[in-house]
Amino acid sequence: MLNLIFMGTPDFAVPTLESLLAWPGGRVVAVVTAPDRPAGRGRQLQGSAVKNAALAHGLPVLQPTNLKSPEFQAELRSYAADLQVVVAFRMLPEAVWAMPRLGSINIHASLLPQYRGAAPINWALMHGEAETGVTSFFLRHEIDTGDLILQARMPIAPEDDFGVLYAKLKTAGAALARRSVEAIAAGTAPSIPQQARTELRPAPKLQKETGRLDFTRPATELVNWVRGLSPAPAAFATLPDGRLLKIFRAQPVAADGALPAPGTWASDGRTHLRVAAADAWLDVLDAQLEGKKRLPVQELLRGFRLGDADAVSR
Repeated sequence: MLNLIFMGTPDFAVPTLESLLAWPGGRVVAVVTAPDRPAGRGRQLQGSAVKNAALAHGLPVLQPTNLKSPEFQAELRSYAADLQVVVAFRMLPEAVWAMPRLGSINIHASLLPQYRGAAPINWALMHGEAETGVTSFFLRHEIDTGDLILQARMPIAPEDDFGVLYAKLKTAGAALARRSVEAIAAGTAPSIPQQARTELRPAPKLQKETGRLDFTRPATELVNWVRGLSPAPAAFATLPDGRLLKIFRAQPVAADGALPAPGTWASDGRTHLRVAAADAWLDVLDAQLEGKKRLPVQELLRGFRLGDADAVSR
């Protein structure tokens, strides 16, 4: 029976923890997660989703602020883990990932080597990919570059947004983690070096300005950008009156006649709100004005006016 340490923070990691807890071939001896952080209107300290799940199962929880701390590493070593399983956690120093006799594995939400980085689900959608998946691999020093164990492929449906695909992949990741740990325990796990390729697309951490829509791009690209950021952190644009509009769903609409300059807004005040892109209209379907709640566009338009001369009515 393998002693396992699980490392993770958000709810994406919880199904994998639950899957490992149900595995008869091992036992989770401890969980490592992020320190509690202020959240909500009261800014009260709250534990991570992984911490809450671990405590519900009576597991020891470690919440280091410094992974290089000798005190933390000594405590980690005391659990005598055979293997560490990492899902959506921060980068580990070598002294931590190399500690168990079988090393450490990570579950990553892309088909590595594509989309290495912190936001693989977002970027796959934003680039209009038709397929993604999950990958298990042995941790090494360079982020997301270790030898591959297993992969599970998944089609991306045209209607999938980040929220939908996130839910699909966290379930797929849990199943892949279980298969990977079983193979490691049986001594049959592959260890395949990642192939060097020149056309790799990275998946860096999202910044606030990542969400700003660039209307000089084609409308279909903008739809993918919206999908990749919905429901959070959300794509956004500035309306003619200066207000920010978060956009959660959109579709391309061919122009009936000449298309105005990119970034020109148009609305009939009742049924549609759209903005000119490079080659077509971007029709907003679901959005949120700053200070308001998210609404279907027909509801948002009640009492809404575009504002200044940069907008047209049609």
